Amino acid sequence: MKEDFLKYQAQTSPYPLGMEVSHAVGSYIYDTHNKKYLDFVAGVSACSLGHQHPRVNQAIIDQLNKYSHVMVYGEYAQHPAVAYCKLLVEHLPPSLNKIYLVNSGTEACEGALKLVRRVTRRSQLISCHNAYHGNTMGSMSVMGFEERKQIFRPLIPDVDFITFNNEADLEKITTKTAGIILESIQGGAGFIEPKNDFLAKVKKRCEEVGALMIIDEIQPGFGRTGKLFGFENYNVVPDVVIIGKGMAGGMPVGGFIANEKHMDLLSHDPKLGHITTFGGHPVIAAASLATLQEVLEKDYAQQSLAKEKLFRELLVHPLITEIRGRGLMLAAMTSDPEITNQVIFKCQDKGLILFWLLFEGCAIRITPPLTISEDEIREGCAIILEAMNEIVSG
Repeated sequence: MKEDFLKYQAQTSPYPLGMEVSHAVGSYIYDTHNKKYLDFVAGVSACSLGHQHPRVNQAIIDQLNKYSHVMVYGEYAQHPAVAYCKLLVEHLPPSLNKIYLVNSGTEACEGALKLVRRVTRRSQLISCHNAYHGNTMGSMSVMGFEERKQIFRPLIPDVDFITFNNEADLEKITTKTAGIILESIQGGAGFIEPKNDFLAKVKKRCEEVGALMIIDEIQPGFGRTGKLFGFENYNVVPDVVIIGKGMAGGMPVGGFIANEKHMDLLSHDPKLGHITTFGGHPVIAAASLATLQEVLEKDYAQQSLAKEKLFRELLVHPLITEIRGRGLMLAAMTSDPEITNQVIFKCQDKGLILFWLLFEGCAIRITPPLTISEDEIREGCAIILEAMNEIVSG
C-alpha cells in the first residue's frame, strides 16, 4: 500500500511518514501490522473526540439514511445545518450571530477576507509574521512566511504584516484597512499566546479606524484551550471568527461567523457574494452538531486545562526548554530542530504519534484528542521521556 501511496497520491513533503493505517479507535491508531500508536496529534487538532466516537459515528449513519447532498449551500433548509448553527450561536457572544458553513479552514479564511472587504469597501488586509491561515491563494496571501509563498506570487495585493504581540505595529491599522486577521494563539509560529491584552488592543484600534478584526479559531476552537473558543481567554470579541478542524470530530469542515448585518451583505450587490456547493453538507453538519453537543455536555473545555497541568507536571526533562500553549494545544520546545526530529521519530517507533509545527522547527506538537485519559497522558509522556533519555545517553 505504501508503494501505491507514493506512486499515485501527490505528496506534500519529500519524506512522508507513510504509516499504513488499518483502523483507529479512541486515542489509538493501528497500522496494518496491528501495531497500535497512541495519538498525541489528533489529525493535527481535527479529531477532537478521538477516533470513531460513537456519538459522531451514529449521527453520520443516521443522516446518511435520510439524505446526503441535495442542493448547493444556502437554498434549502436542512435540519443538521440549521440545528448546528442555532446551537453554536447560542454559545457565542450576541454580536456573532450568523454562520456561513464551508468545507475547510482555508475556505473559511477566504470567505472572511472577502467579507471584510465587502463590509468596509476597503482593500488593505493586515496579518502577522509567521501566521498561518490556510494554503489557497487568498489564505496564502495572509500567510506570514515568505519562504512558503514566494514561488506562487503574485498573490492578492494590498496585504501588510505586523509582529504578533508588538503594540507599536498597531499604528499600521489605518482608515485604509479593511481588516486584520490573527490567530487567537499563533499555531505554526510555535503556539504563541497573546500577551498584555494584545488582542483587546487590536480590537480597540480597529474600532478607532473602522476596520474589522478576524480571529482564526481553526486550531484553538471547540474546547481545546479551556474555553469553547480561544478568544474567550483574552478579553476580546472579534468581528469575524473563522472555524474548522475540530468542529466535526474529524470530518472536513469550516465556517466563518459574524453579525447578521454584515453576513447579509453577501446576498446582494452582487448576489452570490460567496458560494459553495458542499458547504453545510448534511452529513458533515450532523457530525458537527454531535461533536458540539458532546463538547458542551461533557465540558471538555474545562477538562483540557486539568490535562494541560498533568502534561506540564510530567514533561520535565533537560531537553525540554519550555512548554508553550494552553489546554491541549501544547508544544514541547527543544533547543534544536534535530533534537525535535529525533524525539518525533523515536516516539513513533515506540508507538506514540507526535508531529511538527509549520514554521518553528524546535517545537514538538502535542494536540491529543480532548477525550484523552489521564492514564493515556501518562503513557505517552513516559514514552517521550524514554526517547529523550536515549538521545541524551547517545
